[in-house]
Amino acid sequence: MSQAIQKTLRDSAAMRWTALLLLALAMFCSYIFMDILSPIKDLMQETRGWDSTAFGTMQGSEVFLNVFAFFLIFAGIILDKMGVRFTAVLSAAVMLIGAIIKWYAVSESFMGSGLETWFTNNLNYIPLFDELGVSPFYEGMPASAKFAACGFMIFGCGCEMAGITVSRGIVKWFKGREMALAMGSEMALARLGVATCMIFSPFFARLGGQVSVTRSVAFGVVLMCIALIMTIVYFVMDMKLDAQTGEAEEKDDPFKVSDIGKILSDSGFWLVALLCVLYYSAIFPFQKYAVNMLQCNLTLTPPAADSFWAQPDVTIVQYVIMLVVAAAGFASNFQKQSVKRFSLLTLSIVALVVYCYMGYMRQSAESIFAVFPLLAVLITPILGSYLDHNGKAASMLVLGSLLLIACHLTFAFVLPMFKGSAVGGIIVAYATILVLGASFSLVPAALWPSVPKLVDAKVIGSAYALIFWIQNIGLWLFPLLIGKVLDATNPGVTDPTQFDYTAPLVMLACLGVAALLLGLVLKVVDKKKGIGLELPNITE
Repeated sequence: MSQAIQKTLRDSAAMRWTALLLLALAMFCSYIFMDILSPIKDLMQETRGWDSTAFGTMQGSEVFLNVFAFFLIFAGIILDKMGVRFTAVLSAAVMLIGAIIKWYAVSESFMGSGLETWFTNNLNYIPLFDELGVSPFYEGMPASAKFAACGFMIFGCGCEMAGITVSRGIVKWFKGREMALAMGSEMALARLGVATCMIFSPFFARLGGQVSVTRSVAFGVVLMCIALIMTIVYFVMDMKLDAQTGEAEEKDDPFKVSDIGKILSDSGFWLVALLCVLYYSAIFPFQKYAVNMLQCNLTLTPPAADSFWAQPDVTIVQYVIMLVVAAAGFASNFQKQSVKRFSLLTLSIVALVVYCYMGYMRQSAESIFAVFPLLAVLITPILGSYLDHNGKAASMLVLGSLLLIACHLTFAFVLPMFKGSAVGGIIVAYATILVLGASFSLVPAALWPSVPKLVDAKVIGSAYALIFWIQNIGLWLFPLLIGKVLDATNPGVTDPTQFDYTAPLVMLACLGVAALLLGLVLKVVDKKKGIGLELPNITE
């Protein structure tokens, strides 16, 4: 019997890591498409007439159906009833459909079509949603933005479904093995998708010297096709695994309506849910505006057209260097020999300096912000290991919130002081973005492992579903709010590189202040009730 077990795919390190790679690459592709328009906000205004309100409304539409049609709950039910492999393929297919719709919405073919006329004349008033102020459309919203929002809603349903499915798939393949490392690796690769998007979306939009936002979205659509292929291959592997083990697919307990009352009466649930929505609302919506914010606050002089730094090939070289930063830094955490560990760490740091220098020489806001996930990739394994062996989760939440506040206030008040100083402004920007990335590692690393300690184990699955739903409310609301605040505080400004971002950044810093206060409350509750948030996850 033991020999038969040894022959299963799950017991082969190569096979289970291949399964992880397939799922992680699918999420990597989805993260790229999620922010595909973020680094070209200025081009969307110039070529499609999207002001900040239209841009923010479209970006917030990604999670609209998850919030208001409760699709997030349905996704959990589908996963429970149909299993990991079916839901993985379904989620990739849904994302691809949404991506194709969004691509057509911003394409030249849509302009002047009958479909554009229909969207111009319709969806200007949605009963009830308009009265509540939560409509994903509004009168005067460009037709391309409306149609793109429809596609992004569909994509968002698939993306959220993929997120919970990938986590379940990792548990299935790595249970009793390197599960924490597997989840950390998947998260690291997915976050690199953000950096990839920041570099290649503008690259394709300006390829050949002619601006075309359609090319950027088409690049994302191709990646979603790849993601679908990855999930189909995973489907075959997973089915073969079940055939070998003779096991049915493991399924989570379904979301139960009867659990809601018990969960909502739990103070621990509210502390986690509010911390989650406040923190993530200050990060993910900011990503969608970050490149434009840098364009407005930095003095960037594009290199001469015949310069080496203006050549398209430089983008590829810079991206390869970024991969070296991420791979060497991540791998350094798992080296037992100090010589190898410090050699890899040194390589990562040197490559990071080279990357930053290239970003400065290229005078590119997109490549500057692309450093955002790099420090997170480097320190996520360190933080996870520290929490496992030393604890201090509540303290990490407080520290992460403090860093978040400091970064947004730096962007709001310090960075504009360096406008006119080409070197000083970029140094401040790089340092702040890297620290913000570190904060993005601190809070999730401490938050999610703390949920089982705060919520009754009998309703943990339902609690996670509700937390994700509440989180999605913030991810819908704040891209829209940032756009509205930006337009309201910049009346008459038509140049997309001349906006004053002070008010939106202060608003995001206030979210950090609220998260900080909740973190401090959590420390008090932990001390009084002995929840164990400051204790190590691994007990001897």
